[in-house]
Amino acid sequence: MAVFLAADGGSGPGGPRALTSDEVNRLAMTRFRNYEAHGRAVTINVPSTAGGLIVTGSVDYRGKLGYGVVRGTGRDRSSDGLIQWTPTSVHVRPMTDAPAHAPASPPRAGWHDRPLLSSGSALDTSLSIALGLGGDRPDNAGLLSQNGAAWRGREQVNGRRVDVMTGPSSPDRSGTAGNVRYWIGSDGTMYRVRVSVGSQPEPVVMDFDTHEYVPVKPVPGTTPTTR
Repeated sequence: MAVFLAADGGSGPGGPRALTSDEVNRLAMTRFRNYEAHGRAVTINVPSTAGGLIVTGSVDYRGKLGYGVVRGTGRDRSSDGLIQWTPTSVHVRPMTDAPAHAPASPPRAGWHDRPLLSSGSALDTSLSIALGLGGDRPDNAGLLSQNGAAWRGREQVNGRRVDVMTGPSSPDRSGTAGNVRYWIGSDGTMYRVRVSVGSQPEPVVMDFDTHEYVPVKPVPGTTPTTR
């Protein structure tokens, strides 16, 4: 099973325990729900000993394309600006006074391109994981149960009652040096993901529906892969 990240070693209130049939079916559906929605608004909090980064934007799960604003926290503003990413590339446009939300249409000029790093960058690992949280079909519920998925507890996320679950071990997926939890609603909708990345002291947290989803348009001159 290569679609989920490594299971978290901790436990939430009342957990851990094996998933019920309803819970495992919701976990199997959660990435497909993102794909069904086409895209989701997301805020990605990437902590670091040198000061964190927050990406506020949208992810198109059919086009495999993310776009938003990146801002530094507890650090200088050298990393602030617009960011767009695919499974293989990152496009950044530095801005000294970055807006709270990215413009619906990316500016034509001022972009710098680089490959998306497969290791050594907490930001790039987080961007890659964010793109991987959508799939064009449900995952195999039977394999999830067999490979260590677990229920950890119940919580509230932005007023929604959710179940906290962990996925099974997946050593061949980017970012699996750490652990992951999913906050999932009653219909399988994903509302939060928390994952430990590399040697970072705190986990990356991705919150969904923190703002309005805006369909993602590619940076002018680029041709992202569509599915």
